[in-house]
Amino acid sequence: MRYLLTGGAGYIGSHTCVCLLEAGHEIIVIDNLSNSSPVSMERVEKITGKKITFYMGDCCDEEFLDEVFANEQIDAVVHFAGLKSVGESVSIPMRYYRNNLDSTIALCNAMSRHNVKKLVFSSSATVYGANDCVPLREDLPLGVCTNPYGWTKWMNEQILRDLVKADPQWSVVLLRYFNPAGAHESGMIGEDPAGIPNNLMPFICQTAAGIRKELQVFGNDYNTPDGTCIRDYIHVMDLAAGHLKALEYSLAHTGIDTFNLGTGEGYSVYQMIEAFERANHLTLPHRDAPRRAGDSPISYADPSKAHKLLGWKAVHTLDDMCRDAWNWQSQNPTGYPKED
Repeated sequence: MRYLLTGGAGYIGSHTCVCLLEAGHEIIVIDNLSNSSPVSMERVEKITGKKITFYMGDCCDEEFLDEVFANEQIDAVVHFAGLKSVGESVSIPMRYYRNNLDSTIALCNAMSRHNVKKLVFSSSATVYGANDCVPLREDLPLGVCTNPYGWTKWMNEQILRDLVKADPQWSVVLLRYFNPAGAHESGMIGEDPAGIPNNLMPFICQTAAGIRKELQVFGNDYNTPDGTCIRDYIHVMDLAAGHLKALEYSLAHTGIDTFNLGTGEGYSVYQMIEAFERANHLTLPHRDAPRRAGDSPISYADPSKAHKLLGWKAVHTLDDMCRDAWNWQSQNPTGYPKED
């Protein structure tokens, strides 16, 4: 099969490229490289020994998208492209609403014009908001998001539900990610955030590498056992495998369905620090800091639906995530080079 990945040069996208190529599929990637590196695509080709068809462009540009669909035979699309920082979305919400909604609408319009109606959408556990009914299930009521990033994912999900209702030929799979961590075991690709990291693991890795003086723990007064936020951390290669299963599901079904991609286990920030130190035989300097805007106290998945219907289950451990993340950081202390 030939799959199009928007935002495919990014963290989750690049690892999904590896998974799809190793499964024997061909891929086309669209990315504007605003928060990713072309080197990730070169590295994916080295890992897999296979070529990627790459288009540099913006998913909000419908004329550009039409060119891609006219040039390529595409069986299904994975839509990763979008701005993704919770904290940043609080400070510049209009940019998030404009980019994240416009890109989905433009993509769906282009797909409709070219009769490609199989879509896997990169959603997020943030759509559950400050929901204390854990583990979080796909059938829980939504609409209580705690930050603009989460609202953009919630709104995109609603746009796609309305699209499928209007045209039942569509097949849409909504994947609600929990907290991706780790890297490919080769250490050749991994998470390379621009500026200050938004996610805990790159913060930990950069502190361990001496890039940052110390790790800030944002909030130690939450209503959790040790006062720090609890999250469901999932190895990025498990997440990538979930996209392969979702694509297979989309080819065999019409309509719309939603799946959590998580492990079903929650770990606090302090527990993550301890796990990283244990797995890599390191000591991390850290200090407590005020809460960060938009964070909810506890979030972990009930992934049983994905196991039952997709035949998918996370297999990597927390130690695997910590080891692979540090392997990437150790080999690439400052992330991807400008040229490789």
